[in-house]
Amino acid sequence: MKPGQIGRLYQQQLPQQESTETMREANDIMKAILDPTGQNERDDAFPNAPKGWTRDVAGKRAAEEGLELNDDHWEVIRVLQACYADEEDPPVRRLADALEARFSDKGGRRHLFQLFPGGPIAQGCRLASLVAPPGSVDISFGSVR
Repeated sequence: MKPGQIGRLYQQQLPQQESTETMREANDIMKAILDPTGQNERDDAFPNAPKGWTRDVAGKRAAEEGLELNDDHWEVIRVLQACYADEEDPPVRRLADALEARFSDKGGRRHLFQLFPGGPIAQGCRLASLVAPPGSVDISFGSVR
């Protein structure tokens, strides 16, 4: 065999490119193998959610805290998760600034505290399955539980 023939023979033996549907099925099978419980499956609307977090988890926690979640609550959770995705332990100031910037057109801090009477950062982090940063929970201050 000539040196250039090996490459041509190899290319001839390669199967034709699989269809998109077959690739999706293979992807689903791989997901099932790597995560048989489905607990690590991510919600597309919450790409930065921590492992094991689901909307159901947040909904149950919210109900325990007397909250009925609406679109603004979900947006707070999304913003907090994005901040934690950018920085492992973001400072309270960074979280507060991000939330206030996002909700400035709706009233900023006032609106956030109406959404989360237990504190938008402390209560929001609980619902987002994130560890609230030091200084966001101050029982002696009376603003959060």
